[in-house]
Amino acid sequence: MYALVEIKGKQYKAEKGSVLRVDRFDAEAGQSLELDKVMLVSDDKETKIGTPYVDGAKVTAKIGETIKDKKVIVFKKKRRKGYKKTQGHRQQYTMLTVEDIKL
Repeated sequence: MYALVEIKGKQYKAEKGSVLRVDRFDAEAGQSLELDKVMLVSDDKETKIGTPYVDGAKVTAKIGETIKDKKVIVFKKKRRKGYKKTQGHRQQYTMLTVEDIKL
Protein backbone atom coordinates (compact mmCIF):
# COMPACT_ATOMS: atom_id res chain seq x y z
CA MET A 1 0.00 0.00 0.00
CA TYR A 2 1.25 3.47 -0.85
CA ALA A 3 -0.05 7.03 -0.83
CA LEU A 4 0.81 10.32 -2.50
CA VAL A 5 1.04 13.02 0.18
CA GLU A 6 1.39 16.79 -0.09
CA ILE A 7 3.82 18.23 2.48
CA LYS A 8 4.59 21.97 2.40
CA GLY A 9 3.50 22.29 -1.23
CA LYS A 10 5.51 19.31 -2.53
CA GLN A 11 4.31 15.79 -3.33
CA TYR A 12 5.90 12.64 -1.93
CA LYS A 13 5.25 8.92 -2.36
CA ALA A 14 4.79 7.40 1.10
CA GLU A 15 4.96 3.68 1.84
CA LYS A 16 4.89 2.07 5.26
CA GLY A 17 8.43 2.09 6.65
CA SER A 18 9.83 4.46 4.03
CA VAL A 19 11.92 7.51 4.95
CA LEU A 20 11.08 10.85 3.31
CA ARG A 21 13.42 13.85 3.10
CA VAL A 22 11.16 16.91 3.38
CA ASP A 23 11.71 20.62 4.02
CA ARG A 24 12.55 21.44 7.63
CA PHE A 25 9.88 21.17 10.35
CA ASP A 26 10.14 23.19 13.56
CA ALA A 27 9.46 20.18 15.77
CA GLU A 28 11.56 17.93 17.96
CA ALA A 29 12.73 14.51 16.81
CA GLY A 30 10.55 11.63 17.94
CA GLN A 31 7.22 13.43 17.73
CA SER A 32 4.37 11.90 15.76
CA LEU A 33 2.80 13.76 12.86
CA GLU A 34 -0.50 13.21 11.03
CA LEU A 35 -0.64 14.24 7.39
CA ASP A 36 -4.17 14.63 6.03
CA LYS A 37 -3.41 16.05 2.58
CA VAL A 38 -3.47 12.64 0.89
CA MET A 39 -3.96 12.88 -2.88
CA LEU A 40 -3.99 9.18 -3.79
CA VAL A 41 -4.15 5.88 -1.91
CA SER A 42 -3.45 2.59 -3.65
CA ASP A 43 -3.31 -1.01 -2.46
CA ASP A 44 -3.36 -4.36 -4.28
CA LYS A 45 -7.11 -4.26 -4.99
CA GLU A 46 -8.11 -0.64 -5.65
CA THR A 47 -6.90 2.92 -6.10
CA LYS A 48 -8.65 5.97 -4.63
CA ILE A 49 -7.93 9.33 -6.22
CA GLY A 50 -8.93 12.52 -4.41
CA THR A 51 -10.39 15.73 -5.79
CA PRO A 52 -7.98 17.18 -4.67
CA TYR A 53 -7.65 15.10 -1.46
CA VAL A 54 -9.02 11.70 -0.41
CA ASP A 55 -11.64 12.09 2.33
CA GLY A 56 -10.72 10.35 5.61
CA ALA A 57 -7.25 9.27 4.49
CA LYS A 58 -4.34 9.99 6.83
CA VAL A 59 -0.66 9.17 6.90
CA THR A 60 1.07 8.91 10.27
CA ALA A 61 4.78 9.73 10.32
CA LYS A 62 7.48 10.08 12.96
CA ILE A 63 9.83 13.06 12.83
CA GLY A 64 13.49 12.10 12.63
CA GLU A 65 16.69 14.09 12.58
CA THR A 66 17.28 17.41 10.83
CA ILE A 67 20.07 17.28 8.27
CA LYS A 68 21.82 19.76 5.98
CA ASP A 69 22.32 19.26 2.25
CA LYS A 70 25.56 19.90 0.37
CA LYS A 71 26.74 23.49 0.16
CA VAL A 72 25.72 25.41 -2.94
CA ILE A 73 28.08 28.21 -4.02
CA VAL A 74 26.51 31.34 -5.53
CA PHE A 75 29.01 33.52 -7.41
CA LYS A 76 28.11 36.86 -9.00
CA LYS A 77 30.39 38.99 -11.15
CA LYS A 78 30.06 42.02 -13.40
CA ARG A 79 32.88 42.29 -15.86
CA ARG A 80 35.08 45.38 -16.00
CA LYS A 81 33.42 46.82 -12.87
CA GLY A 82 35.46 45.17 -10.13
CA TYR A 83 32.34 43.54 -8.66
CA LYS A 84 32.61 39.98 -7.33
CA LYS A 85 30.42 38.41 -4.68
CA THR A 86 30.50 34.85 -3.32
CA GLN A 87 27.80 33.33 -1.13
CA GLY A 88 27.11 29.84 0.16
CA HIS A 89 23.87 28.15 1.16
CA ARG A 90 23.02 24.83 2.85
CA GLN A 91 19.37 23.74 2.73
CA GLN A 92 17.99 22.04 5.85
CA TYR A 93 15.79 18.96 5.65
CA THR A 94 13.85 16.82 8.13
CA MET A 95 13.70 13.05 7.82
CA LEU A 96 10.18 11.58 8.22
CA THR A 97 9.59 7.86 8.78
CA VAL A 98 6.17 6.72 7.58
CA GLU A 99 4.50 4.55 10.22
CA ASP A 100 0.98 3.94 8.91
CA ILE A 101 -1.46 4.74 6.11
CA LYS A 102 -5.16 4.84 7.05
CA LEU A 103 -8.26 5.16 4.87
